[in-house]
Amino acid sequence: MSLPFQSAAILGAGLMGRLLAVTLAQAGCKVDLFEAGSPDAEGAAARVAAAMLAPLAESAVAPVSVVRMGQHALSRWPELLALLAQPVFFQREGTLVLWHRQDSAEAARLARVLARTGAQVPELTPMQTLDGPAITALEPSLGQRFAQGLFLPGEGQLDNRALLASLLATLQASPRVTLHWQSPRAPSDFSPGTTGQPDWVIDCRGLGAKPQWNALRGVRGEVIRVHAPEVSLQRPTRLVHPRYPLYIAPKPGNLFVIGATEIESDDMSPASVRSTLELLSAAYAVHSGFAEARIVEIATQCRPTLPENLPAIRQPQPRVLQINGLYRHGFMIAPALLDAAMELLAHGHSALARSFGMETFDT
Repeated sequence: MSLPFQSAAILGAGLMGRLLAVTLAQAGCKVDLFEAGSPDAEGAAARVAAAMLAPLAESAVAPVSVVRMGQHALSRWPELLALLAQPVFFQREGTLVLWHRQDSAEAARLARVLARTGAQVPELTPMQTLDGPAITALEPSLGQRFAQGLFLPGEGQLDNRALLASLLATLQASPRVTLHWQSPRAPSDFSPGTTGQPDWVIDCRGLGAKPQWNALRGVRGEVIRVHAPEVSLQRPTRLVHPRYPLYIAPKPGNLFVIGATEIESDDMSPASVRSTLELLSAAYAVHSGFAEARIVEIATQCRPTLPENLPAIRQPQPRVLQINGLYRHGFMIAPALLDAAMELLAHGHSALARSFGMETFDT
């Protein structure tokens, strides 16, 4: 993509900031990336995530616009990953949805929601209803523990931390990128378009941008990483439950990311005993091999969220762009936001953003 400018300052080196920095540099732009923390992305919401690419599954809590962004990402991620300096685990083995007998009513409600989404977004691969033998055929290690399930073909996942590391390695290798760590910046620190200043300032700071975007709020998430050599799952598995729909995402090296909790709070304290017990008990109910798993990490983070839990791109002043509100869907919608932002920067408007119902920016 040809760009009508030569330089940009990006604020925030989380998922969105790194993706945008790599893409702009590969398009020939000089990029300065400013981050309040270290290269390890320890403060980024993207570090505490399962990185599932599951638009149909997420339609249980997400509107059709987010589903369409997720569908866009499934084809875009392989293209983006192919341009990076290091390989990143990526798969599209579908999503398995399971439930225990006592949760059949909740599962039936979920199936109706997913069927309605499929009718609204026909490009999604239709879900499949499974019986016990079909579940065993997909995931032999589950045996006969579940009598019914749903399979959502074509959905995927990637390794979030490997991706953050590969994006960093790509940025470090680029002669067009200058990295500024422990260097917090706000848009007001720049005068874009003037002599000695970047042509554009792009704010990707997540909750760090709250002073400039009052509508932002934090939604707390908690995930547990375990090493479980006795568990073999080929794809992300979700367990229906009326209080905490659990997910288990298998990663390379017998690692599993287990999560479910979502709390309207910007509290960054450690996970509660209750949340930890619920997550681990539910995982054990899916596969008894988790009993001997070793807990590698229990992590909490707050996801940057805007009203109606929808992302937004806005231009509050000339040559300043703000991208925020990725909520719990960061990896699933980041490619759509990236492509829409690139269109906006190149042309002053974005047909892609409009197709996703993301007409929240001023041009």
